[in-house]
Amino acid sequence: MAEFCMPSLGADMVAGTLVEWRVQPGDEVERGDIVAVVDTEKSAIEVEVYQSGVVDELLVDEGAHVPVGTPLARIRSAAAAPTPSATAAAEPAVAQPATTDTAPAPAVPPAVPARAGRRGEPHSPLVRRLARTHGIDLSTMTGSGPGGAVTRHDIDDAIGVHRRPRSSPYARRVAAELDVDVRGLRGSGVDGMIVAADVEAAARSAAGKPRAEASPRDRLAAQQHATAVLMTRSKREIPHYHLQTDIDLTGATAWLEEHNHERPIKTRVLPAALLLKAVATAARDVPDVNGHWTDGAFRPSSQVRLGVAISLRGGGLIAPAITDADQRSVDELMASLRELISAARAGTLRSSQMVDPTITVTNLGDRGAKAVFGVIYPPQVALVGFGRISERPWTTGGTVGARVGVTATLAGDHRVSDGHRGSRYLATIDRLLQEPDRL
Repeated sequence: MAEFCMPSLGADMVAGTLVEWRVQPGDEVERGDIVAVVDTEKSAIEVEVYQSGVVDELLVDEGAHVPVGTPLARIRSAAAAPTPSATAAAEPAVAQPATTDTAPAPAVPPAVPARAGRRGEPHSPLVRRLARTHGIDLSTMTGSGPGGAVTRHDIDDAIGVHRRPRSSPYARRVAAELDVDVRGLRGSGVDGMIVAADVEAAARSAAGKPRAEASPRDRLAAQQHATAVLMTRSKREIPHYHLQTDIDLTGATAWLEEHNHERPIKTRVLPAALLLKAVATAARDVPDVNGHWTDGAFRPSSQVRLGVAISLRGGGLIAPAITDADQRSVDELMASLRELISAARAGTLRSSQMVDPTITVTNLGDRGAKAVFGVIYPPQVALVGFGRISERPWTTGGTVGARVGVTATLAGDHRVSDGHRGSRYLATIDRLLQEPDRL
């Protein structure tokens, strides 16, 4: 029996809110299937499962805010028999058939009609466990779930616990667009979940009324808060050093022009993919920049999980990762980059795209400044920055001419590397970019 736990979707994540289950007990799942949606401070993330089997039991209700590592569900192998509790949960409650034998009738009131729940069960395993913990007799309660089933919310109400209102990711996006605070809404979805229709109704109701005070902790504020906390930690704990070098990209841009010739726009490779490939390959060659500082020591990584800083529409920053970036071709990296940017800005990132990067790149692009001196994402030990690619005066063989260039920077952790090794790393990136056809 395997446990499916609240994943860590970033080095700064300590807890998450389970906003939606995509599976139910009894469902078969394959490795890589999306089974839940988890809300972090930065984004709603679709979480994949890493083992195949059958969902035996859901341990946490939608809307619960739990620490990283908390078991969310149990998954058994397809060949294993379900646990007794899961069996009981999966079998709908039925009235005992009438008998004609001489056994005495049970000394209990007539059977109470079974309350409808998930897959016909009266109450979820979590509700039953909470009821036992708090000494609540479920038979005395009238639930707010489908068919009168007792829900986690009903238990919380009974014991006087206030929880955050649950809302779907789409409802939150609609709420952000309409400037609606979901905290005061009553949901009409399953188990009281707030859905988009509830938000739209609230917006219509508020029309013509004085504008409510803006929420002090909307999505953008939460993202900025999380970034501020992480960057403060970085500047407090990591002894940074910074290096800078200018790299001639004239040959690389010419190679790209030829590489993209007659290709449809959707499959063309941008300079950013070449830069990512060079950073990842160089990290393999100079391992002092690739890994994590944990428990007072540097732990180099055998994989290159390349974090990519992506600015979100409306503000905020998120850094999902491309796994095995050094093993991917330039075309594959371009496709991965497009996918990451699209998912990040649509709020559909997956947990496999949020694994802890071992090194991160920030690229300001064509509209950015000439150079960027980044702040390392702990527990990583290096961050590479690229400024705007532009024509600039360049001295070659004693003459000055115009070349296409980019300014590359390295923020390094002095506990792990130093200026000499950092310089060797930037020099390796430069060398690789002079031979783009070999990347």
